[in-house]
Amino acid sequence: MRGPDAYPTVSGVAAAARVLTRRHPDLCRMRLAGESRAGRPLWLLSVGHGSRNVLVVAGPHPDEQAGGATALWLAEHAVADRQRQADADLTWHFLLCLDPDGTVLNETGPAGPRPPAVHYRHTYRPAAAEQPEWAGSFRVPGDELPETHALLAVIDELRPFLQCTLHGTDVGGSWVQLTADVPGLAEPFGKYAAELDIPLQTGTYDALYWTGSGPGVFVQPAAGKPERFASEPENAAGSTWGRPHRYGGLTALVEVPMWATRRVCDQDPHPDPAQAVTALAARLRKDGAAASSALDRAWRLLSPAATGSALLRGVEQAAGAFAGLADDYENLADDSPVQLTMAHIAALDIAARRIPLRASGMLLRLLDEERNGEGDPSGDHGRLRGRLERRIDAGARDLLATTDAHWVPVGDQVELQARTVLATVDRLT
Repeated sequence: MRGPDAYPTVSGVAAAARVLTRRHPDLCRMRLAGESRAGRPLWLLSVGHGSRNVLVVAGPHPDEQAGGATALWLAEHAVADRQRQADADLTWHFLLCLDPDGTVLNETGPAGPRPPAVHYRHTYRPAAAEQPEWAGSFRVPGDELPETHALLAVIDELRPFLQCTLHGTDVGGSWVQLTADVPGLAEPFGKYAAELDIPLQTGTYDALYWTGSGPGVFVQPAAGKPERFASEPENAAGSTWGRPHRYGGLTALVEVPMWATRRVCDQDPHPDPAQAVTALAARLRKDGAAASSALDRAWRLLSPAATGSALLRGVEQAAGAFAGLADDYENLADDSPVQLTMAHIAALDIAARRIPLRASGMLLRLLDEERNGEGDPSGDHGRLRGRLERRIDAGARDLLATTDAHWVPVGDQVELQARTVLATVDRLT
């Protein structure tokens, strides 16, 4: 099976799932697991009748759009391979989109291949406290986001031996993060990635503090040990990833790239990592000052209605992250949890370039919504808009030139993600 040539929409994924249930009513069923903050349905598609449950969560981050197509790929596979699933006593459950409100905000751009500058002009990345998987890091039990509450309720009901959450990265490679080790997973994962010519990311920003379990596979550190940079308030312990452990299960995060670069799989030691991270920190401070200045100027131009926008909250978090992240990078010069390789420095560089691009793109969207894309280009609104456009164009161009990245066909993103999920299930059954 191959994935589609473009990312499907939230409504398109739900419609395809309904068609599947009508064609195979003996095997498939679909029900409402909850509602989003804006009242959109959170659909749960189930395939099979076994006593051992696998839960697949698509759309945990709304700007990582391959997951919906991957969920459909896996559901169709479970139908086609029904006898093997029955022999393994499996039932597959697919939460088709955990954050439909945010994902809809990312559907304004092209659904398939696009230049990076166009991607960032249409992106929406919520503040961490508004991301359903992470929100528990900021809230007390009983005060969860409705999407978080729905997911936790599904986990408590199903008690899955495996939860797979489908993630993506804009530029980089593919990797897997595990809340407990799955011995032997690295071998098939590496094989599938090689067949699709997608690099394994051996050095990551996200899993810098996690333990390697083979190329591109990382295991969550023991309780009490650092798992993220000090400036980042979210943590795995407060996320939904740990919930399956109550029932003897675990969580696997499967990341696939939109644009792939081999710089993130170079395991040679970096010749001067201290100088490299110090230079990246300096650029973060410079970009942070520019982002804060643009945000201050935008505040004077936005209407009262826009000040409550989710886009604005995303910009505010991004703009506020630069200084702390720069400190974290500088600390790596003296106290890195691992020997920094060429891949690590490449991943840290990509992360440092990504944040200002996201902030500029979301702020540009806010300005366009205020004036419906119109206005005097020589006025305050037009000048700020032009500056943000130039910043996105230059930043995206530099990102591609620095990484030598190329677009990964959506079908390949989906296939690698789906086959990695299947390999994880196989290793646990």
